[in-house]
Amino acid sequence: MADPVIRTAVATDLPRLHPVIERAYRGDAARAGWTHEADLLDGERTDLPTLAAIVADPATRLLVAFDGDAPIGCVQVSDHGSGTAYLGLLCIEPRLQAAGLGRQLIAAAESAARDTFAAHRIEMTVIENRAELIAYYERRGYARTGERRDFPIVVEPPLFMTVLAKPL
Repeated sequence: MADPVIRTAVATDLPRLHPVIERAYRGDAARAGWTHEADLLDGERTDLPTLAAIVADPATRLLVAFDGDAPIGCVQVSDHGSGTAYLGLLCIEPRLQAAGLGRQLIAAAESAARDTFAAHRIEMTVIENRAELIAYYERRGYARTGERRDFPIVVEPPLFMTVLAKPL
């Protein structure tokens, strides 16, 4: 793979990006990578109308990494006000994970948070029992805030989110 191009998503990217997100987070294809939720959650991670709303929101940027014209990953960064941005929806095509693209997408999201939203802090949430994923973010300068949030949808058994933050 050549160096990926990372740019802000447009609506026409979404039909090709959506399957990448699903493969990265859910189902058997996700198990080819290490950052999936396939052992914890079933069903779709997101849908096209939700992605379209993200792209249309002026307080959010969906950054997409491309290998040639093929989307291979993405990250969302949102302005939460008061100098804080939120990083979410970070995913990489499972067969390409562990090759440094996540690091590049995180750096792009942090730059967008600073440059676009004038953020001086960025936060994220990670499912609390994903210790290896939390450790990955800690190696990139994120720290646990001590805050715990409910998972955004009701599941049994219940899941909780650990909040991580980093100064920019």
